[in-house]
Amino acid sequence: MPTAIAVTSPDLVLPAADPHTPPAAVFSSPDVQPLDAALAHAHRLLDLHGHLVVLFPQSLPAAHEQRLHTVRSILESDRIALLRSPLPPLGIAVLARQLCQLSVCDFSPGVLASAARLLAHYIHAGAVLNSVTRLDRVPVGLKTHAKSWLPGSQFAVVAHPEPQLVRIGTGELDGPEYACHLLVASAGAPSEWVTGTLAPGWQVGAVLEAPLPGYSPDWWGTSKITEFAAHLSELSVLYQLVASVRRESCRWCGMELIGDRCGFCASPVPAPELRLPAGGTYS
Repeated sequence: MPTAIAVTSPDLVLPAADPHTPPAAVFSSPDVQPLDAALAHAHRLLDLHGHLVVLFPQSLPAAHEQRLHTVRSILESDRIALLRSPLPPLGIAVLARQLCQLSVCDFSPGVLASAARLLAHYIHAGAVLNSVTRLDRVPVGLKTHAKSWLPGSQFAVVAHPEPQLVRIGTGELDGPEYACHLLVASAGAPSEWVTGTLAPGWQVGAVLEAPLPGYSPDWWGTSKITEFAAHLSELSVLYQLVASVRRESCRWCGMELIGDRCGFCASPVPAPELRLPAGGTYS
């Protein structure tokens, strides 16, 4: 069975990209999902899938994050990976769907969990905002703060993979240099700048809409927002990207991984000059 992928809110579950992609599971906040229900849910997923990867934003309330750790601790399970992502909410929803797509492939749970950091680098996540006065996740200069008080001001921001901020009409955002799709979410009508200027400028293959995640207003510091995320959509491309990276075994928990950190125990991979030959020991 494929490794189970989970998120922390139903609005982070995007429609499946194809009939073969399983949906992400949801571990809701403690106010909505009692501890016994969360434990039963996690236990059932582990029985069905063997391993569980939970993706959540850095902005997740402390009580909700603590609940995830409590579930893993009570179940005494090293088969649960808790991945705290710096992506904005819509970017996390995209990443969760990508992991769901890859979960049906021949990747081990360890590779799938550690692939989240790799895939995140290929998600250009941003938003159009009417004000940046409460934006604290992207560097904002004093002049930009002052301009945000001007009537009619709008700002285009990219938070990931590299911070960018421009006032609409005075600059452009650097986008991905590869074929991608653009997902757009807004509480009302999406910004015409996103669909009419950004999408053609980034040469995206398709523009799709999704509901605005509930985490988004807090993450961006305003409720007047159009959030967007450019991403790789083809499973074959995602598969090749992950499959092309060298695999290693975690020296702490033994899980297979890619990159520089284990997705399950968070143990870093030693630098090449510190690695031992097979069977070696430190003196």
